[in-house]
Amino acid sequence: MKKISALFGKAGEAFKRLFTLNGAPHDIAMGFALGVFLGILPGTGPIAALIMAQFLRLNRAAALAGALVTNTWFSLLVLGLSAQAGAMIMSIDLPELNHAIGTAFRPFHFGNLSRLSFSRVIMPVLLGYLIVSIALGIIAYITAYSILRLRHTKN
Repeated sequence: MKKISALFGKAGEAFKRLFTLNGAPHDIAMGFALGVFLGILPGTGPIAALIMAQFLRLNRAAALAGALVTNTWFSLLVLGLSAQAGAMIMSIDLPELNHAIGTAFRPFHFGNLSRLSFSRVIMPVLLGYLIVSIALGIIAYITAYSILRLRHTKN
């Protein structure tokens, strides 16, 4: 576990602490999955994860760890996958969507963002982020739950 925290810094430390939390494996894994989901989804993050975990009565520390592990930097990594998923669901040509996104950010000016079409660019990307966030949240739950159950049976 020390190698993880050395490699990934604060995110690795949060991930390492996840597996030393007290509580039922399901509650910890659900909190972590919620944090991963909200950490990836644009416009949300650690504060939203804490509030939602409190509201849903999930493990807040695990939710915070999940959000910290994925917040911002991971959202940028899954942008392409999100755009592809959203384009496929909305039957939009992916090269056309990529071109529209590219023209908004090269060169970057806030004025270019106002020219993006909500239904042809923003909606597919947001829908894609929602799908990818849900999928990665499910994967995070399964992974965390499996590790926690293994650790619980060893003790």
